[in-house]
Amino acid sequence: MFGPASARHPLHFCDDAVTARAVIFGCSGPELTAEERAFFSDADPWGFILFTRNITTPAGVRRLVASLRDAVGRAAPILIDQEGGRVARLQAPTWPEWPAALAYAQAAGDAHLREAMYLRGRLIAADLQALGIDVNCAPLLDVACAETHSIILNRTYGHDPATVALAARAIAEGQLAGGVLSVAKHIPGHGRATLDSHHDLPRLDTPLEELRAVDFEAFRRVSDLPMAMTAHVVFTAVDADHAATLSPAMISLIRGEIGFEGLLMTDDLSMQALTGSLGERASSSLLAGCDVVLHCNGVMDEMEPVAANTPRLEGRAAERADAALALRKSPDAFDVAAARVRVREMTGLEHA
Repeated sequence: MFGPASARHPLHFCDDAVTARAVIFGCSGPELTAEERAFFSDADPWGFILFTRNITTPAGVRRLVASLRDAVGRAAPILIDQEGGRVARLQAPTWPEWPAALAYAQAAGDAHLREAMYLRGRLIAADLQALGIDVNCAPLLDVACAETHSIILNRTYGHDPATVALAARAIAEGQLAGGVLSVAKHIPGHGRATLDSHHDLPRLDTPLEELRAVDFEAFRRVSDLPMAMTAHVVFTAVDADHAATLSPAMISLIRGEIGFEGLLMTDDLSMQALTGSLGERASSSLLAGCDVVLHCNGVMDEMEPVAANTPRLEGRAAERADAALALRKSPDAFDVAAARVRVREMTGLEHA
């Protein structure tokens, strides 16, 4: 299963396990370096995630996807954040430029919300499938409110859990019909945060009953989705000392009260909301109950300690990973041109 270890980073992992390592990695650019190929072959991450730095032409993305899978010798899941709006790794003019999710949902209105969101998911999936990308880090279940930070606000689908859950399920169903799996984020809710967790750790003192009625409720309604991503947010009503990603109490609540039984991955471990070394962050999140850790920036000096502190998938985590990937399917028949016309009819919005 393993290829030659990098001369610079000899990891010496055990080679008798049959499951992938419980980590998702990014890479540094549009092509794998020899060092990255050797590292990924040795570390054997469960999956990979692409960012704008990895995107060139459609043919270039397809080559990179093939190289990543070749490095680990299997059809590893390839993730991307293609929400539309400000979070879109595939950008115009090569790919459609979608309006921000909140503006799009509001333009569709109650009458067309479900259909419009389904077609948004289905059209985005068509773009991803053409590149070999089979997992999209969407939909968001974060419920917008008066204090929502701008990093999240225009990415949300609405201001109440019922609307948000309806829209999110429609996007997930559209993506699945297009052969793309969904990652619900940011469980158990990032909507109330007034800080950007890329830079700071948000702390919420919201009473538990209010969290249950709004933030947790949105996720509870789609708890059957195959994958979810944690929030680097402290909920003091549950655990005043740890962000959800690192909190056994919060992961227990996600599994029990919210009822999410799918694969649970961390948000990016390199975000500044978290403290401690990268290796400590990886170990702590897995001990808390996350199934897979996510490290996105492709920096080799950071990936090595993450890999060294991440075991291979086993037990329930391995079962959840297998169950998620078992849902991968070929896209259903779909008329892209007709769908784009219908989106314009419902929303009055153009996208490239």
